[in-house]
Amino acid sequence: MEFLTRDQVRRLDQDAIRLLGIPGLLLMENAARGVCHVIVQSGPWQRILILAGHGNNGGDGLAVARLLAADGIPSEVYLVSGNRGLSSDAQTNFDILIRSGIVVQQPGSAELRDLLRGLSDRDLIVDAMLGTGIRGDVASPYLEAIQQINQSGAAVLAVDLPSGMDCDTGAVRGVCVRADRTVTFVARKRGFGFSGADGLTGTVDVCSIGIPRPWLRSWFAELQRESAGTPG
Repeated sequence: MEFLTRDQVRRLDQDAIRLLGIPGLLLMENAARGVCHVIVQSGPWQRILILAGHGNNGGDGLAVARLLAADGIPSEVYLVSGNRGLSSDAQTNFDILIRSGIVVQQPGSAELRDLLRGLSDRDLIVDAMLGTGIRGDVASPYLEAIQQINQSGAAVLAVDLPSGMDCDTGAVRGVCVRADRTVTFVARKRGFGFSGADGLTGTVDVCSIGIPRPWLRSWFAELQRESAGTPG
């Protein structure tokens, strides 16, 4: 299958965990490694700023910060959560960063605006805020963060899909990050195929998250049978 919908992304993660026994943290780790590879290959960057949300997309971003640090590449990590609790896997990566002495800042809207205002195209913003799960319109503090990202002069790399894009329709949910590059996982998302989506995603790289391809082929084939109403 060429695209994955929001529900299929969730199902794939659950099946990989339940049927294959791949821990969710390992899937997140592999996703982060793919993002790091693209960051390094597209650099060098003067500054790398990672904006992480409260969910697993944010967990990917926090893992990216740790893996970059493991290779001696500094980044600045900003948690944009509106005081919402982190998902379990995101919390694990947050805790590892703190124990490692890596500062995770939680800026207010005005502080974040000032941070992003002076950036140039030699700097990189990693958008790891909302991911595939968004359904309604973007709300504060993500709304302000997205507006500030789009007003900055930095290059932007989105993790999985630009924050504010509907995974299934490609629609802008009020506001949306305009990325220069998107690193998405396993397959392109359904919303990427709609008119105008490439103006939000930029160049799209599809990254493996460590699920063996023979199993993935069988999994996709089962989806196609279900869609066609054909018995397995």
